[in-house]
Amino acid sequence: MLLTVSKRLEFSASRRLFVPRWTDSENAVAFGPETEALHGTGRNYTAYFVFTGPVNPGNGMLINISEIKERAGKIVHDHFDHKFLNEDNPAFRERPPTPENISQQLYLDVAPLFSDVDAKLAACHLTESPQRSATFYSDGACEGNYWFEFSAARQTMSPHLGAKENKRLFGEAASIHGHNYRARLTFRAETGPGESPLVRFDKIDNCIQSLRSELDHRHLNKEVAGLKKRPITTESLVGYIYERINAFLPLHRVRLHERDDFFAEVWDDESVFLGMQMPFNAAHRLRTVLLSESENAELYGRCNNPLGHGHRYLTETTIGGEYDKRSGTLYDFLALKSAIEESLRPWQDRHLDLDVDDFREMPSTGENIVRALWSKIDNRLNHQLVRLRLWETANNRFTLRRL
Repeated sequence: MLLTVSKRLEFSASRRLFVPRWTDSENAVAFGPETEALHGTGRNYTAYFVFTGPVNPGNGMLINISEIKERAGKIVHDHFDHKFLNEDNPAFRERPPTPENISQQLYLDVAPLFSDVDAKLAACHLTESPQRSATFYSDGACEGNYWFEFSAARQTMSPHLGAKENKRLFGEAASIHGHNYRARLTFRAETGPGESPLVRFDKIDNCIQSLRSELDHRHLNKEVAGLKKRPITTESLVGYIYERINAFLPLHRVRLHERDDFFAEVWDDESVFLGMQMPFNAAHRLRTVLLSESENAELYGRCNNPLGHGHRYLTETTIGGEYDKRSGTLYDFLALKSAIEESLRPWQDRHLDLDVDDFREMPSTGENIVRALWSKIDNRLNHQLVRLRLWETANNRFTLRRL
């Protein structure tokens, strides 16, 4: 199992996507219309600093998340926030400040600051806009993400099943209904970003526009030729999007949200995943019996309030397994939803330290909560759980993965 802790920080900056030694036409096909902004254009950026390492059994923390905010925050404030990156940050004098290059530079600047702790910076994820994000990893690999949206009607059903079996599997979803879909295309390079973008603007733009015109405002079962012999499920649809894009540009994976809290994902090795988000509300207090009251207060700060405090926690459960091509399903939607609800119910509207048994002997840190929740969900899902995420707040995220 791999546990990571992520801290979210924001900054605002301007930049121009431009390589000085290239011609205007070369810059245009690489970066699109933005390259024409001679004095730069702006973005509100969000960066996630992702750490991994052992959890201290005494205090329940992989890393003190306040330290991430303090140390990484200084780098963000001094070198990225309210800067024209091409001129104010020397790292971008010679290479364009693409999301991939910014995420790499954030990693390179921040990683050395944590040489004195057991936790290590594993990745830096950067969101530039709702359409673009990137991740740089400690092994030098880099990913670029492109999001696009479309709206469509569908009947959730498979042409390989009879009417009764479709009704039994999909219930009311077999009737005509619609979704506002949101898809993420992920491209990966094992050697990191460079002067050229991972994907040229003209190529990705043509692919997305072509796919959107094929799917947007269509009845997927009846009006899209490529889908007429396929099951119309979220799993099948994300596979179709992968095939269509991958025919022109080599993809690493595609995620498709049919709503904000439910998605399917397909990878280049044909793995299929389903993910579902679900919140719960609970109170807790961070403290350990191994420390004195003053030591607890110093370590946990305001989270050590003797009267407690609380969160609207958000969980994200991702499962893998055998994809059934006949029905177009990986797992029954209602069974997935029920398993998560049953796992969270004992904690819903409870004080985690005082009302439940899971944290009698250990602090209710995000690290310990996500580890305690793993077995509860995994046992109800035939041990198909591959990743479990827990947001304590929008800024603090804890992730457990099956290796």
